[in-house]
Order: sequence, then structure tokens, then C-alpha cells
Amino acid sequence: MKRALPLPLVVLYGLGVTIGAGIYVLIGATTGRAGIYSPFSFLLAAIVMAPTAASFAELTSRMPVSAGEAAYVRHAFGSRLLALLVVTAGVVSAAAVAIGAAGYIRVFMDLPALALVATVILAMGLAAAWGIVESVSVAAILTLIEIAGLLVIIVAGLMHDPALIARAGEVVPLTSDPEIWAGIFAAGLLAFFAFIGFEDLVNIAEEANEPLKTLPRAIFWTLVISTLLYIAVASVAVLSVPIDGLAASTAPLGFVYEQVTGGSPLVISAIAIVATLNGIIVQMIMASRVLYGLAVQGDLPALIGRVNRVTRTPLVATGVVIALVLLLGLAFPIEGLAEMTSRVTLTVFSLVNLALIRLKLRKEPAPPRGFEVGIWVPVTGLLASLVLLAHDVVG
Repeated sequence: MKRALPLPLVVLYGLGVTIGAGIYVLIGATTGRAGIYSPFSFLLAAIVMAPTAASFAELTSRMPVSAGEAAYVRHAFGSRLLALLVVTAGVVSAAAVAIGAAGYIRVFMDLPALALVATVILAMGLAAAWGIVESVSVAAILTLIEIAGLLVIIVAGLMHDPALIARAGEVVPLTSDPEIWAGIFAAGLLAFFAFIGFEDLVNIAEEANEPLKTLPRAIFWTLVISTLLYIAVASVAVLSVPIDGLAASTAPLGFVYEQVTGGSPLVISAIAIVATLNGIIVQMIMASRVLYGLAVQGDLPALIGRVNRVTRTPLVATGVVIALVLLLGLAFPIEGLAEMTSRVTLTVFSLVNLALIRLKLRKEPAPPRGFEVGIWVPVTGLLASLVLLAHDVVG
């Protein structure tokens, strides 16, 4: 495939798949659990996510290939199971987001839900098949729009009440109250899922310029920028509007925008549509590249690994992904798809951290110019992933 993605486009791709629609709906739920300390919960989630992000950064330096997670685990343990889990996570996530996108679109046009779901999936599938630079550029534009929506919330809040900056200390939990901290940790577990997506960066390794340098940097910048945006938006939200109203709202950022500016919440709803469409494109790109990588490595029929001469993309793999997303989007409810995505993703994180631990115990050297961390990093990432997975299953 064509190496054509510079660092800025790779970072925008990472932001697009990470930010998505999550923050547009999660801020209300996290506030319901943590109250005014909701911003700290997002910081806590980022800290928990950081070791796994660092593990991915080292592994993509060691093996800059498509279907990266599968390659890591196969190299460490000889297992091919993870590839199917990665594809499953991407396909199921895209289907869930497509249903969410259709719901937002119905606010503006009263059309049958299933017809909208099918139209959204097919349209985003065509964008993913268009060409890696073209499709990632489309995703980058949509990412800039959804980030602009978050910046609108931040700027509107500060213009409405410039004293918010001076009140920023109010969101820091300087307390030993166990009930408050229980709420913060519960919200942190929820906020964790707003950071899922950065790992998809490793699956465009064969289309990134200088992947040994570009991908670790892109993972770092994706996590840092997402964290800063989440904390800023959450801080403005909890300091600008009534906590109870924010927690109860089904469109929390629309509620914040309406309360702060007096304008219609439809503006933010329109941006939320963009966020969901972007999430579908990037998940389809990721899943198709995993299938392509598996075919090239001999694990799937060679036909799936063919790259079209015109688009320079794996059209057959993309077609398979579109068909699977369409099937799931039309057959299952969004709640079940979202829960499945979370469980599969945490399982992938656990196996990837375990793979890096195994490679380090075997003392396999990292590339001379690659990114490298101590063994305590993947150990911490593994434990954090297992704790969150156990909490999700028990809960």
C-alpha cells in the first residue's frame, strides 16, 4: 500500500477515532456519578489508559505492520485469535455508532431508522474505500469539525463567565470522603471508554510516513490532546450549568450550549452527527486494514489482501467490513453492540500488554531508533485492563 500519511494526518485520524461521539454523551453520565469532580474522572481515566498507550507505542515501533495487535500477540505467543477480536471490535463499534448517527439525523429528518442506518453505513463505506489519503482526509475534516464543537462549548462558557478560570480548582477533589472518591472512580471507569480508539493507529502502519517515529508520536499526541479537551469541556460544563440538569440530560453538551448561550441545542446536535459519521469511517478503515494484514500474512484468502490499482486500498477487505457492519447495524440494538465493543476492546488491551511483557522477558531487542518502555509499563497496563474488564463483567 502507499505510504502517504504525515504525522498531522495520523494524529487527526487518531483523534477522530478516539474523540468520536463519546464526550458528547458521556459528560452527563460521568457528572451523575462524580458531580463537580467529573473533570478529574476524565484525568483519572487518561492516567489509567496511559500505560497501555505506551505499550502500543513500543509494539508499533517493533512491528510497524497492518493488523498490528494480531501481529504482536502472534509473535509473542503464536496465537491468531486476537486478529478476530480486533476486527470484531471495529465492526461492532462501527455498527453501534451508525445506529447513533441515524438517531441524530432523525432529529432533522423523519425517515425510517433502518433506512438511515443502511444509508449511513454504505456512504461511510464508500468513503473508506475511496483511498487512504482521501478517506483519512475526509475523516480529518470531520475530526476538525467535532473538535470545533468542543471548542465552541469551552469558549462559550468562558465568555459567559470569565471567572471560570479562577474557579478551576473547584473540580479538584481535595477531600478524603470515601463516598466522593467512590463516585469519582465509578465515573473514571465510565470515562475510560471515551479514550478507546487510539489503538487503531497501529493498523495504518503501512500507510504512515516513517512509522517508527510517526506512530508513537501520534499515539502520544492523540492521548494528550483528547485528555486536555475532555477536561476543559467537563470543567466548563460542571461549573456553568446546574449539576442535576447536566446529569439528567440526554444531550448534555446541547444542554450546556443552550444554557450558556441561549442558542438552539440543534447546533451541537449537528456536530454530534459529524462526530458519529467520523467514528464509522475510521473504524471501517481500521477493520479493513486488519483483514488486509491477515491476508498478506497468509491467515486469510489472498483475495482479501488485494490492493486496487486505482484507489490503492484493499477494496475486497473493505467490502467485507461494510457487509458485516450493515448486518449488525440492522439486526442488533445499540446497547448490546456498545457493551460488546467495550468488553472486546479491554480483552485486546490485556492481550497486547501481555504480549509486550512476553517479548521483554524473552529479551528481544527493540529497533535502535524505536520507542521503548520499561517492563513495569505493560504490567501496569495489563492490571488496569483486567480490573476494568472484571468491573464491567461483575457490574
